[in-house]
Amino acid sequence: MPSSHELFLRAKQFIPGGVNSPVRSFRAVGGDPIFFSHGNKAYLFDVEGKAYLDYVGSWGASILGHAPEPVVTAVTKAVAKGLSFGASIAAEADLAEKITILMPNLQKIRLMNSGTEATMTAVRLARGFTKRDKILKFNGCYHGHVDSLLISAGSGMANLAIPDSAGIPKAVIQQTFSVDFNDLEQVTRVFMDHGKEIAAVIVEPVAANMSCILPLAGFLSGLRELCNNYGSLLIFDEVITGFRVAKGGAQELYQVQPDLTTLGKIISGGLPIGALGGKKDMMDYLAPDGPVYQAGTLSGNPISVAAGLASLEMLDIAGFYTELSSVTRRLVQGLLDLAKEAGIPLRAHCIGGLFGLFFTEESEIYNYAQVTACNFQLFRQFFHAMLAEGIYFSPSPFESGFVSSTHDEQTLAATFAAAERVFSKLNKERKYASTIFV
Repeated sequence: MPSSHELFLRAKQFIPGGVNSPVRSFRAVGGDPIFFSHGNKAYLFDVEGKAYLDYVGSWGASILGHAPEPVVTAVTKAVAKGLSFGASIAAEADLAEKITILMPNLQKIRLMNSGTEATMTAVRLARGFTKRDKILKFNGCYHGHVDSLLISAGSGMANLAIPDSAGIPKAVIQQTFSVDFNDLEQVTRVFMDHGKEIAAVIVEPVAANMSCILPLAGFLSGLRELCNNYGSLLIFDEVITGFRVAKGGAQELYQVQPDLTTLGKIISGGLPIGALGGKKDMMDYLAPDGPVYQAGTLSGNPISVAAGLASLEMLDIAGFYTELSSVTRRLVQGLLDLAKEAGIPLRAHCIGGLFGLFFTEESEIYNYAQVTACNFQLFRQFFHAMLAEGIYFSPSPFESGFVSSTHDEQTLAATFAAAERVFSKLNKERKYASTIFV
């Protein structure tokens, strides 16, 4: 089998940048991306046979670990009956109903093929329903590669140092306001000036595309109140947080009810899927009942739906999120303790099975500007040193980390042992560098 380096060189001959998604490129950390062959529970294995303890988890989708047996069995049975029909199947309604049971704020669901498609449709629906054009989003929040939402986006856009994507007309940009996450005062000022023009506020309730930034007390409820006052819709982008931070998503944890919610990743156990859900009167504004058009040949396809039903059944088991949150907290606290012992400036956030690491002296991190001011060089050193130890974190300081239900005491112990060695090494390198430049 060719090495990852050889495969990357070949891929660059036929694929732009050698990758089919920029966040895989390792551009933020340097070096070549790893090519993986298979995964099992909490581990990934590269094409050369090396095992990695995985904290990326297909960018949050693999909450049950890799190749969970019930999901694999469900997919295998569905595949034997046909890959796609481009027509309705009974299980679509089963999956939609299951989601509405777990997330009661979602009265109706439209299944789609990706999180980007879901957010694109949410914005179009909000504009059609309110008959307004402008959207308000937040700096560092990424909502997929939708023209009107690629304004001050985080995630891969930040990694590549591209403030706004080329190919987006100025007329589209002029319909989007982007303000600081967690700054309700900024939001209020925009509403005071343009409130009657704003169709919707779209927000990641936990900002997971600038690492992991938690909402300050009153921020999400304040957005709800402003939207109520001005007749705008509130859209929660829970593509990452949905079924990742709690069974009912971030809206359950923070007790704030959005009008529309976008989902993805986890609800099919890792297969391509997206979903838009919300209040009945708004969802009925979608075609064929309403004037807002959205369609997809593979929407609600039998393979993704089968995987989704099997996955959600496992997530609905009592105690699932209690244990997931406990493992995540122990991981984060262990890393913080080891970094402190080694004199490495590390801060961290976590919620549910989601976490973020920040190499900074700042006591609190709550917006995009603070994230961009962190020590990215130290992150790069940490990433590559941990990778050499067989620990795979997100290859970007702007991406969150993810814990699965297959991470346990043994995987935590392996992570801490590696981190202790890495932090000690980083401390020695920092001391050596300081003596050179004195």
